[in-house]
Amino acid sequence: MKSGRTAAKYFINTYPKYFQKDFANPHIPCLMPETLELQVNEVSEAALIERIQLRKVKAAVDMYDQLLQAGTPVSLDLTNDLLDLISLYGDCDPARGDAPDKSLKPNRENNNAERIFNMMPERNRRSYGALIRGMVKHGAYSKAFNTYTDLLNNRLTGDVHIFNALISAAPEVREKYVEKWDLIVDLLKQMAEQKVKPTLLTFNAVLKALRRCGSLGRTQAFPVINEMKALGIGLSPSPAQTSFQNMQVTLNSKEILQDVLSEISGKSFTAQDPDDEIKSCWSLLSPQCLATKDIEQAYRVHSLLGVGENWKLLGDSYYQSIYYGRFFNLLCMMEHIDVVLKWYKELIPSLYYPNSQGMRDLLQALDTDNRLDLIPQIWKDIKRMGHDNKTELVEEMLSLMARENQIPEVQQSFADCALDVKALYTQTDRRVPLSWSAGSLSSITSILLAAERTQQAWEMLKLFKLANRVPSESLMNQFLESVKASNNAQQAVELVQISASFCLSITPNLMERVQQEFDLTEEQR
Repeated sequence: MKSGRTAAKYFINTYPKYFQKDFANPHIPCLMPETLELQVNEVSEAALIERIQLRKVKAAVDMYDQLLQAGTPVSLDLTNDLLDLISLYGDCDPARGDAPDKSLKPNRENNNAERIFNMMPERNRRSYGALIRGMVKHGAYSKAFNTYTDLLNNRLTGDVHIFNALISAAPEVREKYVEKWDLIVDLLKQMAEQKVKPTLLTFNAVLKALRRCGSLGRTQAFPVINEMKALGIGLSPSPAQTSFQNMQVTLNSKEILQDVLSEISGKSFTAQDPDDEIKSCWSLLSPQCLATKDIEQAYRVHSLLGVGENWKLLGDSYYQSIYYGRFFNLLCMMEHIDVVLKWYKELIPSLYYPNSQGMRDLLQALDTDNRLDLIPQIWKDIKRMGHDNKTELVEEMLSLMARENQIPEVQQSFADCALDVKALYTQTDRRVPLSWSAGSLSSITSILLAAERTQQAWEMLKLFKLANRVPSESLMNQFLESVKASNNAQQAVELVQISASFCLSITPNLMERVQQEFDLTEEQR
């Protein structure tokens, strides 16, 4: 799991002294901790290079300032390396785990990147590119365009990275949809004039920007895709390349989804865009299949995971859970329970660890196909997954078991399951304890009555008072029928007394029935 690798890397890099002994033969560098301690202490370009390589942003900036104060010139390439570092991480050192720091606020004044840029005796395209990309990354969109204008005024031209950043920022600096699109088109024209060849990332930036252009974006999306094909971009598919097509599916028709699937069916994808995991076709196609309740298309989407190494593009465990959750939800809605259970065994828990809503979806599927007899088995899974503290899930399960009588064998398994649930309600040392509601009390009592476990049901009835809950009239009638079956006059009288203690409107009716249907002693009367 990615989370496990990240945790291991954190401990290795945080406590490197405990991992210094190298048992591997031959030596395997990737298994050893990174060297994070600074080795070069004197004020020199070598020290600056070391700090940049170790991504020590603050230390690198401090060393750069010391070099300038000492009158030591810093080469243009090395200064650009420093600008690249600051543009990526802002003014702070990156967080552990390789996550870029986002501490630089939009439109922040006097940040180190701009300060160093303004002090440079000479600047080239790479210098401007680092600053522009940093401004876009950290939300200073207008400044990015102003810096690009400065680049042109200094008779320099942009590169593909500069244009990609500006295109992605275009929707942020214009209000109207047509103005956003006009700016994107103008940037593309400038690319052509400056003989800068667009890449896959360029078109992905255009497609992502078009999402912010409303209906205009919908009309321009497919011409952009066609232009990509004309330039030979997209012959080796990138999942982010199809992302806007898939957004079109959400906004338009089911037929477009079929066209997209036909285009990408059987193809192996490779990550070519930083967003390819997060915004891959699976993250966008799966909600479309769910919205249209199209199980066949969902199967086609899912089959793509078996091609090549496409499964890697599902992303980390969080995004995998989102995808499989949607897929399983659609299965529960559209497939017969036998098919649902087949997938349940295949996906859970090896690939998918469902949340409480996923288990509620499964309960509804059991109900739809009249397989409530499987609830006690599913309850064991619910407990193993740690969802036995989810009130809505537990109460829905109890309600389904209490709704109607089953054959004796099933009814007894329901009663055992209900008592297992009752035990959880009475545990006071649970981290998230369950609280009795009238519904949960009534359901368990009803289940026990249906299983002819009258004494245990009677004990449940007494819990209503302790939990400050009121039993329903239908439950009291069910209780009376159970007492009548055992011809227990004393319990019948006690039932009337309990009803009276709750001030239930059904009490007079119960009194009348008990007097008519039971042989009472004078004292009981």
